[in-house]
Amino acid sequence: MVMDVMSAAARLEQAGRHVIHMEVGQPEAPAPAAALAAAREALGGSGAALGYTESLGIPSLRRRIARHYAETHGEEIDPATVLVTTGSSGGFVLAFLALLEPGDRVALSVPAYPPYRHILTALGCEPVLIRTGPETRYALTPEALLAAHRDAPLKAVLIASPANPTGTMMTAEALARLIATAEDAGIAVVSDEIYHGLDYAFPATTALAASRSTVVINSFSKYFCMTGWRVGWMVAPEQLVRPMERLHQNLAISVPTLSQVAAEAAFDGRAEMEAVKAGYARNRDILVKGLPACGIDRFLPVDGAFYLYADVSDFTPDSHAFARALLEEAGVAVTPGLDFDPVAGRHFVRFSYARSEADMVEAVARIGRWLKGMG
Repeated sequence: MVMDVMSAAARLEQAGRHVIHMEVGQPEAPAPAAALAAAREALGGSGAALGYTESLGIPSLRRRIARHYAETHGEEIDPATVLVTTGSSGGFVLAFLALLEPGDRVALSVPAYPPYRHILTALGCEPVLIRTGPETRYALTPEALLAAHRDAPLKAVLIASPANPTGTMMTAEALARLIATAEDAGIAVVSDEIYHGLDYAFPATTALAASRSTVVINSFSKYFCMTGWRVGWMVAPEQLVRPMERLHQNLAISVPTLSQVAAEAAFDGRAEMEAVKAGYARNRDILVKGLPACGIDRFLPVDGAFYLYADVSDFTPDSHAFARALLEEAGVAVTPGLDFDPVAGRHFVRFSYARSEADMVEAVARIGRWLKGMG
């Protein structure tokens, strides 16, 4: 649904309208300068170095990713367990294919990123949607997971912290309890950590701190602002590395070499990325303070990522119609909650604050005028 909003916004822009984009989770900032410089240098040669790489990824990049866990989380990771993927999306496909068989049930909290359930369904698996609430920061609890497991056995559970669309995070203690409960019940754990680095309320914790049996998926798309480069990574249990490697050899051969070269250099751009993150924090404050003044005052804790998920049922019973009217009449593009929750999502919309500070100020002003006009 978010891609439909993007298309509608593009049509308005082609007609000369100015649209503020709050619908897609795409950083406005460019890739780090070090990444761009490395890519230019690679392109400046004969091109021979841009052939296929090992399916698991360029060894030096895998070592650098492993080092990142030591530097950021204090966790020593064997580079042999790191796999470079085509964004986090490629990681999900490889993880699900390696862990699951058709008919397997996989627990997901709701609301959640829609491709989780769509990829699982395409592979013949059954997404088990477990509703969450504000009392748990919209995170899955051990009790809810076990209740779903009693209904019919679960093969895996997918966890995301910080989460899309909610921006909520699990504390280290809550994450550890959930992982321990899942593993005790024989349920495999996949942890989506694509928004790590973008945390405001408290530091994000990797699932690897709780267990080395988890499959961790991450990407250079969000914190490192490299969406279009399509490069991510996984850290997998040792016994899954070879099956995932064989799958990747057949599905993609390898991740684009230029993207891998740039990704390795991106780790040298942390100062730039921290400046971008500080901008997100300012944008977050603008929305947290500005939206309630407009009348939108029911939203989830904004712990991390760059999303705010708000209840708009005071204004409409149909978030899709609300989003369409907001775009057409006020020039602000947001995503209907139905993308993330097929049932309760009709009451919610997601605001992305990954754009400029000026855009956020103008968006709040436009939304306020538009809602006042509705009244």
